[in-house]
Amino acid sequence: VQLVESGGGLVQAGGSLRLSCVGSGYNFVAYSMGWFRQAPDKAREFVAAIGWNSVTKLYADPVKGRFNISRDNAENTVYLHMNNLTAEDTAVYYCTGGSLSRNSEHHSFWGQGTQVTVSS
Repeated sequence: VQLVESGGGLVQAGGSLRLSCVGSGYNFVAYSMGWFRQAPDKAREFVAAIGWNSVTKLYADPVKGRFNISRDNAENTVYLHMNNLTAEDTAVYYCTGGSLSRNSEHHSFWGQGTQVTVSS
Protein backbone atom coordinates (compact mmCIF):
# COMPACT_ATOMS: atom_id res chain seq x y z
CA VAL A 1 0.00 0.00 0.00
CA GLN A 2 1.29 3.40 -0.91
CA LEU A 3 -0.14 6.91 -0.62
CA VAL A 4 1.87 9.66 -2.27
CA GLU A 5 1.01 13.29 -1.61
CA SER A 6 1.96 16.27 -3.74
CA GLY A 7 1.07 19.91 -4.13
CA GLY A 8 2.41 21.34 -0.92
CA GLY A 9 4.55 24.45 -0.84
CA LEU A 10 4.83 28.05 0.26
CA VAL A 11 1.86 30.36 -0.25
CA GLN A 12 0.91 33.79 1.00
CA ALA A 13 -1.94 34.27 3.40
CA GLY A 14 -5.21 34.45 1.53
CA GLY A 15 -3.90 32.23 -1.23
CA SER A 16 -4.88 28.75 -2.36
CA LEU A 17 -3.28 25.37 -2.82
CA ARG A 18 -4.48 22.01 -4.07
CA LEU A 19 -3.03 18.89 -2.51
CA SER A 20 -3.19 15.58 -4.35
CA CYS A 21 -2.74 12.03 -3.13
CA VAL A 22 -2.45 8.95 -5.29
CA GLY A 23 -3.15 5.58 -3.74
CA SER A 24 -1.79 2.27 -4.98
CA GLY A 25 -1.52 -1.31 -3.85
CA TYR A 26 -5.07 -1.63 -2.55
CA ASN A 27 -8.67 -1.30 -3.71
CA PHE A 28 -8.90 2.50 -3.60
CA VAL A 29 -12.64 2.67 -4.15
CA ALA A 30 -13.34 0.42 -1.17
CA TYR A 31 -11.99 2.94 1.33
CA SER A 32 -12.85 6.38 2.55
CA MET A 33 -10.01 8.85 2.20
CA GLY A 34 -8.93 11.66 4.44
CA TRP A 35 -6.46 14.36 5.30
CA PHE A 36 -4.82 15.09 8.64
CA ARG A 37 -2.24 17.70 9.50
CA GLN A 38 0.40 18.33 12.12
CA ALA A 39 1.83 21.72 12.89
CA PRO A 40 5.14 22.17 14.73
CA ASP A 41 4.80 21.39 18.44
CA LYS A 42 1.13 20.51 18.01
CA ALA A 43 -0.78 17.25 17.97
CA ARG A 44 -1.90 15.75 14.70
CA GLU A 45 -5.42 16.83 13.84
CA PHE A 46 -8.19 15.80 11.50
CA VAL A 47 -8.81 18.03 8.49
CA ALA A 48 -11.29 16.32 6.15
CA ALA A 49 -12.57 12.95 4.98
CA ILE A 50 -14.64 11.70 2.06
CA GLY A 51 -16.63 8.52 1.57
CA TRP A 52 -15.98 6.10 -1.23
CA ASN A 53 -18.67 7.57 -3.50
CA SER A 54 -18.09 11.23 -2.54
CA VAL A 55 -21.59 11.56 -1.08
CA THR A 56 -20.46 12.12 2.49
CA LYS A 57 -17.75 14.58 3.44
CA LEU A 58 -16.50 15.52 6.90
CA TYR A 59 -14.58 18.68 7.79
CA ALA A 60 -12.89 20.01 10.87
CA ASP A 61 -14.43 23.26 12.09
CA PRO A 62 -11.31 25.41 11.40
CA VAL A 63 -11.37 24.54 7.69
CA LYS A 64 -15.10 24.40 7.04
CA GLY A 65 -16.05 26.74 4.22
CA ARG A 66 -12.44 27.14 3.10
CA PHE A 67 -11.31 23.60 2.24
CA ASN A 68 -12.95 21.10 -0.07
CA ILE A 69 -12.10 17.41 -0.31
CA SER A 70 -12.80 15.47 -3.50
CA ARG A 71 -11.76 12.22 -5.11
CA ASP A 72 -11.41 10.66 -8.53
CA ASN A 73 -11.79 6.91 -8.20
CA ALA A 74 -10.80 6.34 -11.82
CA GLU A 75 -7.43 7.92 -11.03
CA ASN A 76 -7.08 6.58 -7.46
CA THR A 77 -6.64 10.15 -6.35
CA VAL A 78 -7.96 12.29 -3.55
CA TYR A 79 -7.64 16.06 -3.48
CA LEU A 80 -7.72 18.76 -0.86
CA HIS A 81 -8.56 22.19 -2.26
CA MET A 82 -7.49 24.83 0.25
CA ASN A 83 -8.63 28.42 -0.06
CA ASN A 84 -8.17 31.57 1.98
CA LEU A 85 -5.17 30.07 3.73
CA THR A 86 -3.88 31.52 6.97
CA ALA A 87 -0.69 31.07 8.95
CA GLU A 88 -2.60 28.67 11.23
CA ASP A 89 -2.90 26.27 8.28
CA THR A 90 0.88 25.81 8.20
CA ALA A 91 1.55 22.12 8.81
CA VAL A 92 2.57 18.83 7.30
CA TYR A 93 -0.52 17.40 5.59
CA TYR A 94 -1.01 13.64 5.52
CA CYS A 95 -3.25 11.69 3.17
CA THR A 96 -5.02 8.71 4.70
CA GLY A 97 -7.17 5.77 3.73
CA GLY A 98 -9.58 3.95 5.99
CA SER A 99 -12.97 4.55 7.54
CA LEU A 100 -15.02 7.71 7.24
CA SER A 101 -13.99 9.05 10.60
CA ARG A 102 -12.40 12.01 12.37
CA ASN A 103 -10.45 9.56 14.50
CA SER A 104 -6.94 8.91 13.22
CA GLU A 105 -7.07 5.39 14.66
CA HIS A 106 -9.73 4.53 12.09
CA HIS A 107 -7.41 5.36 9.20
CA SER A 108 -5.33 2.37 8.15
CA PHE A 109 -3.10 3.85 5.48
CA TRP A 110 -0.95 6.96 5.72
CA GLY A 111 1.17 8.90 3.29
CA GLN A 112 4.52 10.44 4.15
CA GLY A 113 3.14 13.97 4.21
CA THR A 114 3.59 17.19 2.29
CA GLN A 115 4.58 20.50 3.83
CA VAL A 116 2.27 23.50 3.52
CA THR A 117 3.66 26.83 4.68
CA VAL A 118 1.54 29.96 4.72
CA SER A 119 3.38 33.25 5.07
CA SER A 120 1.59 36.14 6.73
